[in-house]
Amino acid sequence: MRASQYHLNTLKEAPAEAEVVSHQLMTRAGMIRKIAGGIYTYMPMGLKVLRKIEAIVREEMNRAGAIELLMPVVQPAELWQESGRWEQYGAELLRIKDRHQRDFVLQPTSEEVITDIARNEIHSWRQLPVNFYHIQTKFRDERRPRFGLMRGREFTMKDAYSFDRDEASAQASYDAMYAAYQRIFTRLGLTFRAVAADTGSIGGTRSHEFQVIADTGEDLIVYNPDSDYAANIELAEAPCLLAEREPAREALEKRATPEAPKCEIVAEQLGLPLSRTVKSVVLATDPAEGPVRLWLLLIRGDHETNEVKVGKLPGLGDGYRLATEAEIDSVFHCAPGYLGPVGVDRQAVTVIADRTVAHMGDFVCGANEAGYHLSGVNWGRDLPEPDLVADLRNVVAGDPDPRGGTLAIQRGIEVGHVFFLGDKYSRALNATFLETDGKPAVLQMGCYGIGVSRISAAAIEQNHDERGMIWPRAIAPFEVVLCPIGIGKSVAVREAAESLYQALLAQGVDVILDDRDARPGIMFADWELIGVPLRVTLGERGLKDGIVEIQARRDAQAQRIAPADALAHVLERLKSL
Repeated sequence: MRASQYHLNTLKEAPAEAEVVSHQLMTRAGMIRKIAGGIYTYMPMGLKVLRKIEAIVREEMNRAGAIELLMPVVQPAELWQESGRWEQYGAELLRIKDRHQRDFVLQPTSEEVITDIARNEIHSWRQLPVNFYHIQTKFRDERRPRFGLMRGREFTMKDAYSFDRDEASAQASYDAMYAAYQRIFTRLGLTFRAVAADTGSIGGTRSHEFQVIADTGEDLIVYNPDSDYAANIELAEAPCLLAEREPAREALEKRATPEAPKCEIVAEQLGLPLSRTVKSVVLATDPAEGPVRLWLLLIRGDHETNEVKVGKLPGLGDGYRLATEAEIDSVFHCAPGYLGPVGVDRQAVTVIADRTVAHMGDFVCGANEAGYHLSGVNWGRDLPEPDLVADLRNVVAGDPDPRGGTLAIQRGIEVGHVFFLGDKYSRALNATFLETDGKPAVLQMGCYGIGVSRISAAAIEQNHDERGMIWPRAIAPFEVVLCPIGIGKSVAVREAAESLYQALLAQGVDVILDDRDARPGIMFADWELIGVPLRVTLGERGLKDGIVEIQARRDAQAQRIAPADALAHVLERLKSL
């Protein structure tokens, strides 16, 4: 490729709405152009990156035995109604009507369509196992699309679906996809971690996320540096930090805490560590019949509530919400900020304590009176035991790992997710096959997604500096850029650049020759912004002295190489990138 025949349009400044590095740099480098909120045009260089990612994904999926097909973006509502997700999915599911007023959706994922295919195409155990996949446009109507390709509304995803006879073989299919994902992200040149994860709205009983490690990631990953344990913070088990119940040493005391609705302020006013305080979270559930039910969750003051864990508790799994001030006042007779479990009507409120809180003694909590808290609170003496003790909180760095060692936390960007679905969709859509005994059995399913377009953004979040992007070789828009200085004025430069260019092409290298005759500063700035892994600079003075300069994007200094050795050196250096 020659730059003069390609579309290069770099910008000095990123648009004001570009909050994260990948959005800023992809826009400045001319890889994407916004057309609407969360919807982008992939410009030629951005599309090259996307296609390279797709190629690696496709090769490894095929290698793992998956079979490619292509399902539609527009899907009939009937399938989503049949699975129950028409009502469950929420506002992210974009519902549309055709000219006949029939309901359709723009697919965010394809469990329903692929299960419909399976129930019509798979009839016998002899056809199993099978794994279908496609790489297709998806649409999720994000409330607040942001971060460019990191959280857009329209995106490209690879989703695969396995079908098996029984759970054992389905788990084997899951393991095969897990291994394929390990190969994919290794080949992409990314630093990543596979972590145990919550199944979320997709459902199922086993799940792993593949996280690209990046300081700007939205997800928190809990891991043990001394073992292979890793989990998304939503799923990571938070241990009890107290081996046994602390004994009561203090008398119960009501203490004035004016203008102190938060534990941090209470601890400061009372001169106590934040870890001695307990905060109250009041939730409500709306049963089909009868009055609203209130739930009081108790978390240590320096910990945060884990909403995913809360949503799995008995009585809260079908949905909960924050209680209104009126509902709170009807039971606690106090506004939020000073709530606590002491003296609460346990017929009206279910009290759930985090594991650590259940072992605390002499703790501080709200007195259910504005401007006051109670200190020296102890279970059994001052209030009944909690109705339920459960893991309610997020892990924090330094927590002990129940399996041994200490837990650490790092940030990551989710780029892949594998699920064991079981019969969640196959049973709902009556997808069965005939077993060896001639009787129908329900198919066992797995689901495996990769955010193809998000990978391009995640790679940049992980690989960049103050000058621009630093692409891994496997997915760089070009592997090598040739920068001939004064190509329009020097025959020697032009001939040397053309010779090396043709030699690299003959070796299958994805190379671009910058023949724009631009000033060196402009040329270098453009390619440092774009992040091509290897740059070769040829100038008239250097050629007279018998040298060309070769510099990897991460290197601080260029290497001086004899022109005759340039091809061999470039090919060798590419192996390490």
